[in-house]
Amino acid sequence: MGGEIVVVATRLQGQLEGTIPQQPVVTLDEQDVASYGATSIADLVTALSPQTSSGRGRGGGFPVILVNGRRIANFREIRNFPPEAIRRVEVMPEEVALRFGYPPNQRVINFILKDHYSARTVQVQYQQPQRGGTSTIGGQASLLTINGPRRFNVTLNGGHTTLLTEAERGVIQAAGSVPTVSGDPDSAAARSLVARSTNYGGNATWSTALGQGASAASLSLNAALTNTKTFGLSGLNTVLLTAPGGATALRTFGDPLARRTDTTTLEGGAVLAKPLGTWRLSVTADGSHAVSTSLIDRRADASALAAAARAGTLAITGPLPAVASSGTDRAHTVSDSLTTLATMIGQPIHLPAGDVSTTFKLGFAYTSIASDDTRTTAGPTHLHRGDLSAGINVGIPLTSRRNDVLAAVGDFNLNFSAGIDRLSDFGTLTDWSAGLTWSPTERLSFGASYIVNQSAPSLANLGNPQVQTFNVPVYDFTRGETALVTVISGGNPALVRETQRDIKLSANWQVPILRNSNLIVEYFRNRSSNVTAAFPLLTPAIEAAFPGRVVRDPNGRLVSIDQRPVTLFSEKSSRLRYGINIGGNIGPAPARRGGFGGFGGGGGGGRRFGGSGGSGGGGGPGGAGGGGGFGGGGFGGRGGGQGRWNIGLYHTIQFTNAVVVAPGGPLLDLLHGDALTGGGVARHTLELDAGAFYKGFGVRLSGTYASATHVRGSGAPGSSDLRFGSLTKINLRLFSDLGQQKALTDTSSFFKNARLSVFVNNLLDQRQRVTDANGIVPLSYQPDLIDPLGRVFGIEFRKMF
Repeated sequence: MGGEIVVVATRLQGQLEGTIPQQPVVTLDEQDVASYGATSIADLVTALSPQTSSGRGRGGGFPVILVNGRRIANFREIRNFPPEAIRRVEVMPEEVALRFGYPPNQRVINFILKDHYSARTVQVQYQQPQRGGTSTIGGQASLLTINGPRRFNVTLNGGHTTLLTEAERGVIQAAGSVPTVSGDPDSAAARSLVARSTNYGGNATWSTALGQGASAASLSLNAALTNTKTFGLSGLNTVLLTAPGGATALRTFGDPLARRTDTTTLEGGAVLAKPLGTWRLSVTADGSHAVSTSLIDRRADASALAAAARAGTLAITGPLPAVASSGTDRAHTVSDSLTTLATMIGQPIHLPAGDVSTTFKLGFAYTSIASDDTRTTAGPTHLHRGDLSAGINVGIPLTSRRNDVLAAVGDFNLNFSAGIDRLSDFGTLTDWSAGLTWSPTERLSFGASYIVNQSAPSLANLGNPQVQTFNVPVYDFTRGETALVTVISGGNPALVRETQRDIKLSANWQVPILRNSNLIVEYFRNRSSNVTAAFPLLTPAIEAAFPGRVVRDPNGRLVSIDQRPVTLFSEKSSRLRYGINIGGNIGPAPARRGGFGGFGGGGGGGRRFGGSGGSGGGGGPGGAGGGGGFGGGGFGGRGGGQGRWNIGLYHTIQFTNAVVVAPGGPLLDLLHGDALTGGGVARHTLELDAGAFYKGFGVRLSGTYASATHVRGSGAPGSSDLRFGSLTKINLRLFSDLGQQKALTDTSSFFKNARLSVFVNNLLDQRQRVTDANGIVPLSYQPDLIDPLGRVFGIEFRKMF
């Protein structure tokens, strides 16, 4: 070789990049992960929200989670793992979900764990708003060991939040709830903005190999138990007393009306994976059993007081006699769910451009809800649904640079998928999709997808019992006032099947000028018919479209609203989402011990070769060592390595967003004054994730922005438009790995593997400002009703042993 040295980069086991046509949205190595200062994998996923959020607008948004390139039963399996156990993170686009048996509604996060790792972790956290009134304290203890295919984790946690009332925030009370006699109880002190809550839980995961060698199977089991108790206040008993002469007085009396809820949830999951020749079988099962009981104080019967006042035997402004309690209502719900999915993934056909990848899936899901509520006359309700599903996904390479098949045009890959669901309570649903990926160069890729999907209303939307809730404050656009009304909720058995037809176009360019930086551009066009939706915001257009849902008195005042779900005739939207991820190193590269260190250990560009997967892990900031040595817990004591910085910024522009409420009914333009929910749709939204870490000190900045919107009134006398101001929220986090601060470790060994973090959520103390045409804030849109916390300060301490 004449002294020439050749370095061969090996792909990590479980790595997706390079094995599928799609390029990653972002990849992180150990040093990148350490720069986030996250306390758990769950915290890391939250911090990565701009990169992991999907712009498709379907499916709820939480990403699909893989571990070492394989499916898991539930995110519970790894959510409490310390980030130091991670070797590499890959965030992949939505289309990759099809390969693992999931719909293309969420992005995919693949966590590649270290081969050997162990840690015992204890952490405590305290936070409270700047204006006080409430606080939250929490703690967690966790044990994790990883030894090849064998993993064990157990975590215990608990937390408590104190009560915050409307009186502590000076919330102005609606007419009809403020007593006219001094000395009566204050209704604001009897309404909670933040409920008192206490929670505790435990979570355990065990994984092992069954057999040895490449044909060995693997088994993973997980179980979790959580309990949450909440206590909230919903006002006071009120009565309007009328004297014989016609004088009136609104009186409040008695203790605050309380709502107490106790919820216990037991969850379990299992995964069995087994190579079968050239195929890989994976079977997952995940189930939960939740029991929730609520005790709701009934309003006292004040008819005797009203009768005595009319008869003149009770002074309307005098002391009130004791009124017997009406007792409590009880709502009891038992929810059960079981989801199973089996996938077979293989490459059965070889083409000149590469292997055809195929995924077969077969699954069954069961959901059951049994409820009994004394506030209804329907009696106990039992709802259940079974969903038998099957599907196939096929990826076909057409051209290939690597295999020299029409290499001049780059890599073309086709993807087809189809699925069917049979619901026991609703019928048959189908879905299919087709996609094309083109990579003219290694750094540039384009994608196009067409997705057709049918969906059913949820079990609760179809069958929940009807419930009436009294004295709910609702803004009446027709009259331009806030009214206390009776709200009817529950299920609607008349809901029908929804059909969705979506187009996605995307481009991903790996920018060559900065370390592992890329520009992503995505266009989405969604079309839906027969859309199941919560009852929309009660604008004049909605009231006209659903006249039987609204009741007014002879004077036109709002009396009640039937807010059970409705079917909207059609919905269409289009948007552009683009973002850039950039990052780099801070400080000089550390001296290497040998001629060559592991790829990605301290220099730039290592992420494309598996991050700091080389021997020893490269001594990254906060790193816990590489995959080689067992027992490498902790993140302190590694000063002197390069630091990292990164910025992720995403901008979404809404081009169209419109709804046809009913056949021949009004077209609601949600970008130009119409609304289905509280404040219309913002045309522009921004998401930010940025930070830096160097020599044991780190800073993280995250934020969101939504542009202003408005909702039109009816134009009738007394009605008013509402303007919802723009909203910017910035969160700041500062942290220090105390083990890298020599002045502390020389004082006490306790500071080794310890981290101290302070954070400020809603740094700018922003709340959305809502005003009517006169610039007045309606009572139901008071800032402290929208966000009672505002700026929140917190401190967190974490110690690893």
